[in-house]
Amino acid sequence: MNEHRRQILEMLATGKITADEAERLIAALEKSDSPLSSGGGTSSPAAKPKYLRVLVDSNDSGDPYHGPVKVNIRVPMQLLRAGVRLAGLIPAQAREHVNEALREKGIPFDINQIRPENLEELVDQLSDLTVDVDVNGNPSEKVKVRVFCE
Repeated sequence: MNEHRRQILEMLATGKITADEAERLIAALEKSDSPLSSGGGTSSPAAKPKYLRVLVDSNDSGDPYHGPVKVNIRVPMQLLRAGVRLAGLIPAQAREHVNEALREKGIPFDINQIRPENLEELVDQLSDLTVDVDVNGNPSEKVKVRVFCE
């Protein structure tokens, strides 16, 4: 038995993780070990993205007091994954209060639907993402927005 598997089983035994979480962790270990045991096949699976990137670039200065708009946000995917896992620790009563507050603000979102597998599905679909930007209703302003994983 390797060290990682033993650690997972110890966490399960001490109650730090659930049986479902242990099962997912062991499956992830087996998945990460399989490319090494395959003997170096010609096709390798795509690497998991490490960052969510949002780039905004505007060449128009617009406001004479400010220059062009440039935004470069790079969020580690591990931070997003950890946040999704932490959302599962929110008590049910608190989740309902959060959902109610979101609805009052006009945001139709249910935090009960936040799950790690949903995040991975979202990340897989980011390659098809398109963002259209309308700057103050002025189509002459040129703004380029890119959202992608790297």
